[in-house]
Order: sequence, then C-alpha cells, then structure tokens
Amino acid sequence: MQTPCLFDQSLLRTRLKRALKKGAADFLLERVADDFELRLQALARSFDTVADIGTLGSHAALKLLASQRFKQIIRQASLTEMLGTGAWQKILGDTSLVPFAPQSLDAVVSLLALQWVDDLPGLLIQIKRALKADGLFMACLLGGQTLHELRDSFARAEIECEGGLSPRVSPFVDLRDIGALMQRAGFALPVVDTETITVRYQTPLALFADLRAMGATNVLIERRKIPLRRKTLLRALEIYAENYSDSDERIRATFECLWVSGWTPHESQQKPLEPGSAKTRLADALNTKEGILE
Repeated sequence: MQTPCLFDQSLLRTRLKRALKKGAADFLLERVADDFELRLQALARSFDTVADIGTLGSHAALKLLASQRFKQIIRQASLTEMLGTGAWQKILGDTSLVPFAPQSLDAVVSLLALQWVDDLPGLLIQIKRALKADGLFMACLLGGQTLHELRDSFARAEIECEGGLSPRVSPFVDLRDIGALMQRAGFALPVVDTETITVRYQTPLALFADLRAMGATNVLIERRKIPLRRKTLLRALEIYAENYSDSDERIRATFECLWVSGWTPHESQQKPLEPGSAKTRLADALNTKEGILE
C-alpha cells in the first residue's frame, strides 16, 4: 500500500530556505541542542561514524564535535543552506531517504526535523538498516501537544465564522505512537520521553512571525489554498487571547519535544528474563507474606 503524502515537501524546502535567508529563529533548536548535549554526556562509549539527518542548522553537529566521541560526522539535509560549514562531510538529499549502505553507521541523530516526514515508520526502518549492530539512534521531534492553543483557536473560529474547519496546524506524532513505531522498526531498548516548552508572546501575531522565521508554517497538502478570511483571523486572535493568556496578557504557545532513542540489537545488550526463571520470590525480597486479595 502506498504511503499517503501529508506534506508538500517542495513548499517546505521553499519556506525553510526563506527562513534561513532572512535569519532563522532558532531559539527552540538551541534549547533542544542543549538537551542533546546532556544526553550525549550520558553515553559511556565512543563511535566511529555518525549521521545527522535533517537538522535545520549545525546545532547537532557542533554538539557532536564538542563531545569528542565521534570520529566522523556526516550531515544530510534537503538544502545546501542547511548543511553549514564545519569539520563534517555534507550530503544533499531528501530527509525521508537514508542514502547510506546497510550497517555502515555507528549512530544516527536528528533534531526537530522528522515531524515533516510523510513515512516515519519507513524512515525508522531505513535508519535501523543503515546502523551497525549495537548502533545508536537518537532524535527529537515535535509531539502531538505542540501548538494545541493555536489549533484550538483556529478550529473554533472557523466553525463559528465559516461553519466548518480546515487543517491549519500540522499533525504531530504522540508519545505512545513513536514508542510503538520504534518497536515495529526493530530497535532494542527503546526509550521515549517528553519535555514541554512553553513560550510566551505579546500577541498571537508575534507567534506567527516566529513560525515563519522557523520555516514552520502550514505545509499540509490538504491545507486550504485560499487566503484566510479577515473575520476568521480576527476571531481566532480573540479566542487565543481569551483562553490562552496569563495575568500579564501575554499568550502561551506550547512546543512538546519528544525524545526517542534506541539501539540496533546486539548479543551484548541486556535482555528480559524468561518467565519463571526468577530464583527469589518477590514476597521474600519485600520481607512480607504472600496472600490472596478478596
């Protein structure tokens, strides 16, 4: 069965290119990169070859260099402007395709890029195939609660003013789904956690300006192609301010960052015990008596 195309990839590249040309707003990526650095510090090993797939700027690559745990760094991006300059190899290519030979990489990382991939399950399978045994995959992508305030405000305004609604904010994967996808792709020891980042703005229009500067405006193929009605926009701004503002009248915007990591299977990794193999009773370990709940 053919995977449905959700995103207009050509439009996405155009908007990313425009954002980079004007000076992309990268405060969110910088925050995520700092978290990425902490996660790298927790790794107790070194790697030969790592690929950074799709990250908008050089933030991940610079953290990889600074860690001094990766001998060769490869950056893959869909735009030349995204590849940056540094001590890494550069590959120009679609983020949804992994142009590496099977079992040729020791690690794959990606920051805030995979949420725009049409076939995320297929991409995860490609990444696992490109990794050597006991290879690491670590990524951060936007989760389902991202911009829920904006989504709700536009939906209510369109229903009220136009009698229907259209997709205004991209759909994002949720915590449970990404964990299941990691298991389906065959990763061992998958770990998924989430961090919510709340950004406050003077007005919703300031949020819109930042989204444009991130290249993160609506690129859904099923988006409404006609301009937004002024009445609907003004009502959406009112709803946003009425429902998602603090006491100082600044509005909130939520970005849910899903962190996911996993390893390609290897015999040295920890494995769950076989059922019935325990040699100590739980009751003995807890110094209590077994009983039956009635």
